[in-house]
Amino acid sequence: MKGPLFYSKILLFGEYGIIKDSKGLSIPYNFFKGALKWDGSDSQMAQESNKSLKAYAEYLKVLEIKEEGLVSFDIQALEKDVADGMYFDSSIPQGYGIGSSGALVAAIYDRYATDKITVLENLTREKLLQLKKIFGKMESFFHGKSSGLDPLNSYLSLPILINSKDNIESTSIPSQNTEGKGAVFLLDSGMTGETAPMVQLFMENMKQEGFRNMIKNQFIKHTDACVEDFLNGNMKSLFGNLKQLSHVVFDHFKPMIPSKFHQLWQNGIETNDYYLKLCGSGGGGYILGFTQDLEKAKKALEGHTLEVVYNF
Repeated sequence: MKGPLFYSKILLFGEYGIIKDSKGLSIPYNFFKGALKWDGSDSQMAQESNKSLKAYAEYLKVLEIKEEGLVSFDIQALEKDVADGMYFDSSIPQGYGIGSSGALVAAIYDRYATDKITVLENLTREKLLQLKKIFGKMESFFHGKSSGLDPLNSYLSLPILINSKDNIESTSIPSQNTEGKGAVFLLDSGMTGETAPMVQLFMENMKQEGFRNMIKNQFIKHTDACVEDFLNGNMKSLFGNLKQLSHVVFDHFKPMIPSKFHQLWQNGIETNDYYLKLCGSGGGGYILGFTQDLEKAKKALEGHTLEVVYNF
């Protein structure tokens, strides 16, 4: 027996910025996925996941009481399934910035929330914000503090445009051009990243006026422009803004970039063969790349595996 599949997500633009009300664009990434299963497996992965779900069920019990009226679950059914050995079978790598806990949260909400908002109804902005709020509280178990965007993306399996904290909408992105030379790709850093310490570091930096000004006048400006360009299919302008964004991140977010990628990051900016940016909170996991010529980027990044996410 297994439940429906929930996919990983990629935040194309908006990492860190959305904490401070920049625009953001998040897309489902169907290459990785997860589903709740109860097939009697006693593999180590199944056992660890089951143990984690047991603790999660306890957390949700408390959440229901603490956030009265926000969300309620069929806790009895959840506890019974966990006791029967249910686990989350997922190919989504953890600590890679592509929403492993988000898919799990979406699966649990989908199966056990009573009176849930479904994908089939008219998803007004209010409903999307309500879902985002519910998912934020549900995902806090894994991250300390969560925006709720990852599970939202996973649950809806639609691209989501973040205009600001209180203004989100589902959106459509330009169709892929599989014949095109350009691509968005993932670069594996070969190490996992921890979200909480990276976000903490960002919050510490935000206490400095200079850093705050840079976020407002450069980082958010270029992020917002990238979102607009991407949605409008304006590739020439997009790559101009991407170069600026990659530069700002390289200058001001060094600790979030694994040190062995510093040189590659700089090479991209200098040669214009590709531009790199953070995927999620950084510190490890995947790095996002954008190129107008995939073959050129592959040559320049020889020895690294590129996973293509989107062709144009």
